[in-house]
Amino acid sequence: MVEQVTDSGVSGGSYFLHDISPFIIQFTEGFGIRWYGVAYLAAFLIAWWMVVGFARRKLAEIPPEQVSDFLFVWIIPGTLIGGRLGHFVFYDFGALLEDPFAFFRVWEGGMSAHGGILGIVVASWLYSRHAKLSWLNLGDNLVVPAPIGLFLGRVANFINGELYGRRAEVPWAVQFPRELEVNSELALQVIRQLPEEIREQGLGVILAKHPYPIEVRRVLLEVLPPRHPSQLYEAALEGGVLFFILYFLHTRCRLPRGAVTGVFFVGYAILRSVGEFFREPEVPSVGPFTYGQFLSLFLLFIGVAFLVASKRQKKEVC
Repeated sequence: MVEQVTDSGVSGGSYFLHDISPFIIQFTEGFGIRWYGVAYLAAFLIAWWMVVGFARRKLAEIPPEQVSDFLFVWIIPGTLIGGRLGHFVFYDFGALLEDPFAFFRVWEGGMSAHGGILGIVVASWLYSRHAKLSWLNLGDNLVVPAPIGLFLGRVANFINGELYGRRAEVPWAVQFPRELEVNSELALQVIRQLPEEIREQGLGVILAKHPYPIEVRRVLLEVLPPRHPSQLYEAALEGGVLFFILYFLHTRCRLPRGAVTGVFFVGYAILRSVGEFFREPEVPSVGPFTYGQFLSLFLLFIGVAFLVASKRQKKEVC
């Protein structure tokens, strides 16, 4: 729903108030089928379908009948473990020390793209040793569907209303109620302006209901600042743009082993860094870089290393 913003500090303009339920189907309070989980499931199934197709076209050295074992026994656990570890190590280590079992509560959210990628690197290397297959070739086939997973993950981030962007006045800006979870001043403004009978429920309970009552919507529209929907920017960059580059290189060009993997790491590092200019920082910057850009530097170095390693392979051209 689009309504006029009258007291957000931005003159004129109409913005979309984010009022999307994170659940596809909700059975009880806090429990149901979430868009985030379905996004991950869809990403893994698409990856399986694409890698099987590459194997049948002889682009992958892994036999088609081994792809299921490779993905579902090795890569999926590697992605989940790496993503969860990355989230806590990079962004919330104190919470892990305080409650180690939080690591296993994946339904509460908290996955790091950088950590998930590194988890895939380790899992694919271990599998290559186990199956006696080329690690570089495995990587070249695995990274092509990876941006689809990144795309779906970012769309799920938008549906969840998390990892939102910086303040903006663009016509497509969005007001994200989840900002109230980290901005106590704004939360107090909302609470003070709500009718008493609604206020007594507690802000967490109020915001967990979708759609919001009209009284709640009116207050949120007045208080929340509009922001870039940076999740969708990143979905387009890390997902759409990177996928088409990698798919073209892998299926239309004959490149040495490891080259496509190198392009993935370099491309992701660059495109993620571009997206970071629109994203609200979750943690303090590191020098001139946002934390996401800083972590992407390491992926950039890994990508360059893969490209250098590919130079030692048999050279082929488009």
